[in-house]
Amino acid sequence: MATNRTFTMIKPDAVENGHIGGILNMIAEAGFKIVSLKLTQLTTADAQAFYAVHAARPFYGELVEFMSRGPIVAAILEKENAIEEFRTLIGATNPADAAEGTIRKKYATSIGENAVHGSDSDENAAIEGAFHFAGREQF
Repeated sequence: MATNRTFTMIKPDAVENGHIGGILNMIAEAGFKIVSLKLTQLTTADAQAFYAVHAARPFYGELVEFMSRGPIVAAILEKENAIEEFRTLIGATNPADAAEGTIRKKYATSIGENAVHGSDSDENAAIEGAFHFAGREQF
């Protein structure tokens, strides 16, 4: 059952490069309503837990280190067909393959430092949103 909500993180590379405002503006212009938002930083343990699904993959250690190196912006977004619409807005993981007008085409620098995370399913959006936001922080 679609919830019309998705979760996103503006990753440390985009925060470091001053792209929070630009990315949030693209999200708003695409018709998403921000229902939860915070600037925070993942500890190593937080990043390990969040990305536990990738623990056996060769890039896991590098991913954990990257995601815990600096602040992130976590957000829950709402829009009809949110998951698919947001995945289209962020673009391909590799910014070289991302379509013009997507967040990653504009702000990502590499496959590893790709500016933004977007949930890939309604189930994961709920899990990821709950990881970052208490129930009273979700509107």
